[in-house]
Parts: sequence; structure tokens; C-alpha cells
Amino acid sequence: MKHIFKIAAILVAISAIWIALLETSTVPRSYTWLLPIYLVVALGCYGLFMVGFGLMFFPTCPREAVLLQQVSYFNDIVEAKEFLGKRGVDVGSE
Repeated sequence: MKHIFKIAAILVAISAIWIALLETSTVPRSYTWLLPIYLVVALGCYGLFMVGFGLMFFPTCPREAVLLQQVSYFNDIVEAKEFLGKRGVDVGSE
């Protein structure tokens, strides 16, 4: 619930700044009307950057790899490799 209030506060602050820019003449009115579009484009670029950055520096998880090699999961992995191998899909060296 705290996260929702944080997002709402940020949206209210951005809206207040935008309305203040519309009411004052510091920025031409034609540019001020485009600010929400610029904000959406900037957020989209930020999102794409974060996804790309996350893919470039994808973390290795050795503890999770050990967990997957345990007996309960290992049978499922072997079964999936056999199933895909019969269908002609290369599933790795083993």
C-alpha cells in the first residue's frame, strides 16, 4: 500500500509542475502541452534501457543451479531433455 501512495505522490507532483508550467509563461505553451508525451517516451526509453541492461548483466545463480540438480528436479530435467531430443531439439552437451 505504501508503494501506491508513493506513485500517487509522484504523479501529483508531476501534474502540479505541468499545470504550473501551463499557467506561467516561462515555457512556450505549445511546448508545455507536449510534456506528457515526452514523459511517456522518456519512461519507455528508460524501461527499454533497464531491460537491456538486465540482459547484458544477467546474474548467474549457483545456488539455484545446485537446487535444480537435486533429485526431485533432476528427473524432470532428464525427462524434458529426452522429450526434446526425440523431437530433434539440441539441448546441450549431455
